[in-house]
Amino acid sequence: MMDRRTTPNNGRVAAERLQGQVEAEKFVEGAARQVMVPVADLMRAPDGKRDRQLLSGQAVQVYEELDGWAYVESALDGYVGYLPAGSLGAVRDATHRVSARATHIYTQADIKSPDRASLSMGSTLRVLREQEGFAKIPEGFVPLVHLSGMEPETDPVTVAERLIGTPYLWGGNSAFGIDCSGLVQAGCTACGIACAGDSDMQEARLGEALAEDATLQRGDLLFWKGHVAWVSDEATLLHANAHHMAVAYEPIEAAIARIEAQGDGPVTARKRLKELL
Repeated sequence: MMDRRTTPNNGRVAAERLQGQVEAEKFVEGAARQVMVPVADLMRAPDGKRDRQLLSGQAVQVYEELDGWAYVESALDGYVGYLPAGSLGAVRDATHRVSARATHIYTQADIKSPDRASLSMGSTLRVLREQEGFAKIPEGFVPLVHLSGMEPETDPVTVAERLIGTPYLWGGNSAFGIDCSGLVQAGCTACGIACAGDSDMQEARLGEALAEDATLQRGDLLFWKGHVAWVSDEATLLHANAHHMAVAYEPIEAAIARIEAQGDGPVTARKRLKELL
């Protein structure tokens, strides 16, 4: 059975590649677009529940626009859902990404000029030129110190650590609110590691399984049913969690005991990313 989260088919339209695999009124190639707002909720249905979030600059394939909603598939991880059609625009080739926790778009190359919007770490943008310590983008000016090129980073945990203290948000993927799988995806994406959107998919697809008694190292992942955490060092986790309602460190043994005691069961997998072997 196909997973509705990653199967672009809402009954009216489906991706052309799915012909013969699913039933739909029509099959379409879709159109490439990108997110033009700082953060867009990817909804299970129009005006429905948030499944995930997409950041400014992220690419999507639009299969349908209806009543102000776009039915899309994320290019990052294949997650499908609905976005406000007005949050999307033409694709621009990205030259930089936000590598700081967050940044602002200013109207001028001046920190005292009005700010137009805030962008989360992981947002991608097209820099037109550099000017007095700022990057000129179509929407305004962003401090260069908050940006990096598109080359991948090397340590996903270092990336995730920039989000310490970020409020916990179910389905969140940004510096303004994030959940456990969002934190894992943020670290992996910055390092060029393909990563699914939800923790169950991450457990199934990421890394190599470790024995229960294996010594953990930085960059390993611990999974529970419905939860995932980075290993910061052999004794410490880093995770976005509802206990702290934030991205926080927690001793591994204490976290394992706490999570099991609260009724969420034991660790279901210990994984090591192949890219970090």
